[in-house]
Amino acid sequence: MVPQEVFFTSGAGKHKHRLQSFELALRDAGIASCNLVSVSSIFPAGCKILSRNKGLSRLQPGEITYCVLARCEANEPNRLVAAGVGLALPGSGHHYGYISEYHGYGVRKRDCVDLVEDMAATMLATTLGIEFNPDTAYDERKEIYRMSGKIVRTRAEVKTAEGDKNGLWTTVVAAAVFCSVD
Repeated sequence: MVPQEVFFTSGAGKHKHRLQSFELALRDAGIASCNLVSVSSIFPAGCKILSRNKGLSRLQPGEITYCVLARCEANEPNRLVAAGVGLALPGSGHHYGYISEYHGYGVRKRDCVDLVEDMAATMLATTLGIEFNPDTAYDERKEIYRMSGKIVRTRAEVKTAEGDKNGLWTTVVAAAVFCSVD
């Protein structure tokens, strides 16, 4: 079973019950009608990235759907929750890429984007033998990765939200959803 297509989506939900908050976040992301199976971080070689709308049109209610899923929730007023997935694609179409996920608190959207892209690119760089100093800033390493020609593109899907002021559960999700699995 190797996915041929993937799309990225995210959503947020609020409810007095934790599970229903999660359900509402999945609905906002458009994937609540699927039976989600979380998988780890490999982006198959040759996998095509679809738009969210095109990807959602490929899904059928009740189907087993593989995804890399990030989820964060809180019922504390004003607590910032963040969920994100990042993707790093290799220069060679014959090599696999990496998807990272992050779930955490107190991280702003822009910082979460950088974090998940950095994690995915760093995982890919280590498998491709790209030499870099892990203590340098991501912007510097990003240039090293791109100049090597071995990592050509990164992207992120991130959702953040502030905890409901009245203490409702607030959930955010971000996902790389695989479809057309052979």
